[in-house]
Amino acid sequence: MVRAAIEVAKPRTAAELAATLGEAATAGKAVVAVGGGRAAGMGGSLERCDLQLHTGGLDRVIENSPADMVVSVEAGITLEALQAQLAKSRQFLPLDPFNSPGHTIGGLLATGWSGPLRMRYGSARDFLIGIRVALPDGKLASAGGRVVKNVSGYDLMKLHLGAMGSLGVIVAASFKVFPQPLHDVTVESHEGWPAVDAVLATPVAPAAVELFSDGRVIARFFGSPDAVNSTVQTLGWPASDREAWTQHSHRAPDLWARIAVPRTKLREVLTALPPGAQWWASPGIGVAHWVFEDPEAVIAIRSAAEAAGGSLVLMAAPDELKAKVGAWGSPPPTLEVMRRLKGAFDPKHILNPGRYVI
Repeated sequence: MVRAAIEVAKPRTAAELAATLGEAATAGKAVVAVGGGRAAGMGGSLERCDLQLHTGGLDRVIENSPADMVVSVEAGITLEALQAQLAKSRQFLPLDPFNSPGHTIGGLLATGWSGPLRMRYGSARDFLIGIRVALPDGKLASAGGRVVKNVSGYDLMKLHLGAMGSLGVIVAASFKVFPQPLHDVTVESHEGWPAVDAVLATPVAPAAVELFSDGRVIARFFGSPDAVNSTVQTLGWPASDREAWTQHSHRAPDLWARIAVPRTKLREVLTALPPGAQWWASPGIGVAHWVFEDPEAVIAIRSAAEAAGGSLVLMAAPDELKAKVGAWGSPPPTLEVMRRLKGAFDPKHILNPGRYVI
C-alpha cells in the first residue's frame, strides 16, 4: 500500500494557522503541530498524520515590558531568541530544558518540559500568565492576559500545558519574567548522594542541583555576592564552569525515559535501576532521566515509580517498543474527564492522534 504524502503548512500568522487547522479538521485530516522538533519522540506513536503544521513562522516578540517584567511572544519563537531579547533588560525566563538548543516556546508548553532551574522557579505553569490557542473549529481562543494580576480564564489556560497539542495548537503566550541573578556560581562534587544531602541543607538554597549516575553533583547558586560566596565557601566544593549546565542540556539519547516521583522517593526508585544504568536527576524536584536498554527493565521501573506515587514516561523510543511497554504507563484517574475535554475541543480527534493518553 502506498501512503499518501504528508502535507506541510508553514503559516506566518496565528490567524493563518487557525484557518489552516480549521480546513484540515473539516476535511478530516490528522494534524500534527511541529515546533522545534526537540520532543518529537515523546509519547505514543502517531496513528496517522496528514498535515504537519509548522509554527516556526510565528516567531515574533509581541510585547516586552521590562518595567512590568512581562513578555508576550508567538509560540514559534525559540527559547534562545527569547532569552536574547530579555537579556537586553537583564531579565530571563527560567526554562532550561534538556535536548537544547532549538525548543520553541509553544513546544515547551505543549510538552511540559522544564529543567534543573525548576527547583527554584517552578515550571512554566508557575509563570505563564496568558495563552492563545488555535482550535480545530478554525477559531482562536485566549485565556489569562498580559498582566500578572489578570487571571481570567486561568483554568482554561492550564488545560493546554503538557497536553501535547491534543486540544489545540498554542500560537502565543505571555509570561512573568525574572531579573538575572546578581551572582551566579556553579560548584561540583563527586560524592554522590551525601553531597546532594549537604547541598540541599545549605542556608542559601541552590537554584538547581543535578546528580549523575557516576556520582558527580553540580549545584548552582543565585543571589547576592556575599550570600552566595559565603554559602559556597562553607560548602567547600570547588568551582565549576557554568558551561557545565549548557553541556548538560545537550543530551539527546535514542532511548530515554523520564521518571517523576515525590522527591523523597527518588533515591529509592533510582536504586532499583539496573546495575551500571546511566541516568541524571534533579533531586530537589524528584525528576530523573534514564538512558535505558532493556524494555523489561522499563516495565519494572515504571511499577516502582507508580508505587512511589509517580510516573515513567518514554521520551524517545522506537514505535515497536512503545507498543510493547506503553509510552505513558497506567491511565490517570482523571482519564474520563480528559476524554470529555478532548471530545469538546477536538470532536473529530484530528490533533496528534495516538500521541497523548487521550
